[in-house]
Amino acid sequence: MKNKSLNHGAYILKSLLLSFISTFILVIVISLLLTYTPLKESRIPLLNTIIMIVSIAVGSIYIAVKIGEKGWMNGGIVGVLYFLILVFLNYLFIRPFNMDLYSLSKLFISLIVGIIGGVIGINVK
Repeated sequence: MKNKSLNHGAYILKSLLLSFISTFILVIVISLLLTYTPLKESRIPLLNTIIMIVSIAVGSIYIAVKIGEKGWMNGGIVGVLYFLILVFLNYLFIRPFNMDLYSLSKLFISLIVGIIGGVIGINVK
């Protein structure tokens, strides 16, 4: 039982790492698009949400494929942990965290996308 929980934790960490690598790559792509195309900066909040959705989906699909069971739960965990890590980094480097409707909607989106990604990951296998 102990070995299984260690593997589960390792897969969660790997999926979060994969999610943040995806985020980093997508942020670079969006930055290049904003610099070299007529894409307006007013689109940044929408693009930020799209990047978050894609990154969580990648991580939750990965963990569901690797673990092979309870994809909805594992994907939801990845989605919520991704959001909490972003909140922590935001608090650490930018500004204090305020729990408002926008933050709650981002948390809800993270959870739902993680669950959907986990379900997709189980069915891909």
